[in-house]
Amino acid sequence: MLEIKRATPDDAERAFEIRREAIRGQCIGAYSAEQMALWTRGRASDGYGALMEKQFYMGWFNGKPVVTGMLDLASHEIGALFVLPLFSGRGFGKVMLAHLERMAQQRAIEQVVLDATLNAVSFYRACGYVGDEQAVYRSPSGLVLACVPMVKRLRVMSPV
Repeated sequence: MLEIKRATPDDAERAFEIRREAIRGQCIGAYSAEQMALWTRGRASDGYGALMEKQFYMGWFNGKPVVTGMLDLASHEIGALFVLPLFSGRGFGKVMLAHLERMAQQRAIEQVVLDATLNAVSFYRACGYVGDEQAVYRSPSGLVLACVPMVKRLRVMSPV
């Protein structure tokens, strides 16, 4: 069973490693080796750790962190959804995505957006996201990647 916990600054390095391993293991063929090398360079201390202050979560399986995900409350954007390659295909990404969507619903957010990597478009479609037009993602570090902006309308939960 996956246990989802809010990440802390102490989790930044491990979250960055999950991201790096997921990109290297799951984006082959969708992006060039050069793009993947640029995308995965650096360390958590290069700025990734700042994400831990947001609604950043880690999913733990048998005491090991295996999936990450984040909800940006200002932009209603879901991001940083990465699963360790050895744990891919077990539904952990869907569990994390559902958790992030519930967090949005509890805050009366009516729709969430994301920029899907080319290898993840079918995953997000299967989870109810729509979007077909390819766009260009430009990271703060200067990385340029093709992506597909997607959106999903949420049913807002009634306050408990």
